Amino acid sequence: MAVQADDVLAFWFGAPGGATDVAARQRTLWFGKLPTNDLAVKERFSDTLAAAAEGRLGHWADTPRARLALVIVLDQFPHHVYRDRPQAFATDPQALAHSLAALSAREDRQLAPIERVFLYLPLEHAESIEIQERSVSLYEQLAREAAADERALFDGFLDYARRHRDVVARFGRFPHRNAILGRDSTPDEIEFLKQPGSRF
Repeated sequence: MAVQADDVLAFWFGAPGGATDVAARQRTLWFGKLPTNDLAVKERFSDTLAAAAEGRLGHWADTPRARLALVIVLDQFPHHVYRDRPQAFATDPQALAHSLAALSAREDRQLAPIERVFLYLPLEHAESIEIQERSVSLYEQLAREAAADERALFDGFLDYARRHRDVVARFGRFPHRNAILGRDSTPDEIEFLKQPGSRF
């Protein structure tokens, strides 16, 4: 049976709950870079990623939550399936296009705040200072609107957005991608990559 958008969302966000609870439960999947999680995504969603990359899941863009699932497939799943390989970034332009289309249609306003985090992430991943500035603005809005007991969580997402923006503002790209993508690093980038926290 083919994977549906709801299957992606259930896997990525787990059981319904408050943003802080969901993030605490799912954070290792989202950001942990564990081989077991990479394998789980690869085994369950490799075909879905291939279909999305080939444009065969365009109908998922018909509703806000299904489009969110498509963004997650295109933006997040490649980093699990193709960890530290060039293909990990191959569908970034498609993910960004869907995010920008959703924003133009104000579809983000129909999503829960923790879901909006992942709709906005393709902007945070873009090697464009203009897109990075918009990313920061979106995460600033999320933090402003957060409930008091969830403000720390969304402040954390905002901090990461600002850090991504600052790297692109300085270098015009993410130096930690250079080796993976076969790009030569400048001396300044080489020095930067020696610093803690220089790799996302």
